[in-house]
Amino acid sequence: MATLGLILAGGRARRMGGGDKALLPLGGRPMLAHVIERLRPQCIALALSANGEAGRFAAFALPVIADERPDFSGPLAGLLAGLDFSASHFPEEADVVTLPADTPFLPLDLVARLFEARREAGADIAMARSGGREHHLAALWPVSLAEALRQSLFDEDLRKVGAFAARFRLAHADWPAEPFDPFFNVNTPEDFSQAESLLKRA
Repeated sequence: MATLGLILAGGRARRMGGGDKALLPLGGRPMLAHVIERLRPQCIALALSANGEAGRFAAFALPVIADERPDFSGPLAGLLAGLDFSASHFPEEADVVTLPADTPFLPLDLVARLFEARREAGADIAMARSGGREHHLAALWPVSLAEALRQSLFDEDLRKVGAFAARFRLAHADWPAEPFDPFFNVNTPEDFSQAESLLKRA
């Protein structure tokens, strides 16, 4: 079940007023630090998907992978860059797990359960789901999908992760959304305040 963990930190955080959401201090540490702490034990290595000046993430000592397309094409562009990175740096590994940088409470068994769900269903892709809601960016992707994804991005200008995943056999790994959703993501200042409260409760 070895895999590269790709943390997607390339969004422009418009609803948070712009800037790097992942670097906001949550419980005295950058939100990204919480994600790294929970995901690192589950993967052989981690990398960040982000555009712009890579030095702003230097404190985390992780590879920072920029999109091949320079036009902020969305998370599918980050996924493609991650698949290509894995193929060139970890050629013995066949999969990449993605997770947004704004999900500080991600499950500690995320990767294992995604692999299990995919195996049991005989699927191509496994995606997390909580309370019946799909989390398109918390997913397990075969590196072999890179060329199909490149064609979708460059020839079709496809931007929606769910639309791309729907082209393949898709399995789901389910988590309860109570007492709180482990895939709670921070999109607004109100979400950030809620994340602070959840962290104190945890």
